Amino acid sequence: MDARVETILKMPLYQRVLILLAIVALIIGGYVYFLHIPAQEQLDKQITKSEKLLIKLQESRRIANNLPRFKAEYENMQKQLNLALKELPNKSEIPSLLSSVAGLAKDNGLEVKEFKPKKEQPKGFYARVPVALKLAGSYHEMALFCQAVSNLDRIVNIENITLGKAKTTDGQTQLTITANVVTYRFVEKPPTPSKKRKKK
Repeated sequence: MDARVETILKMPLYQRVLILLAIVALIIGGYVYFLHIPAQEQLDKQITKSEKLLIKLQESRRIANNLPRFKAEYENMQKQLNLALKELPNKSEIPSLLSSVAGLAKDNGLEVKEFKPKKEQPKGFYARVPVALKLAGSYHEMALFCQAVSNLDRIVNIENITLGKAKTTDGQTQLTITANVVTYRFVEKPPTPSKKRKKK
């Protein structure tokens, strides 16, 4: 028999029990530390991953159930955007729109003394296009002109109207009228410049 085994067998009972308990404790400790804890951590990770996937699945189902409503809302918003864009001319349409405003002034009996486009004011996806106007005519003709401008398909506002001194000639009262005509145009996003590769 091995000398170590004989030494253990000759020990008192309580020492043999303590050695046995120490060996069992080492086996259990090794199992817990090297097998059980890593397995538990892996299990916890899998449970957390499963819970996240379940939440994502529920969210996807909720979106899928509401998809027809979202589609209808999107189409409605697209229609509203298209209608709004029809009222906002693009850059190429601005000159004809402004000349039609000047034409409306003449058609309603006003004399156009000054028609001076000002600097465009960008405001995000649209830009304000102001024009300084100086007109001569009666108050009634000015009211008719404002009414005609309000009936245009495009958005055109008349702002800062100032009426000058009235002059009567040939029984008609004439006013000098200064105002700003403001229209708006849709601003397209400029194309993003492609980055040129640096030559080595």
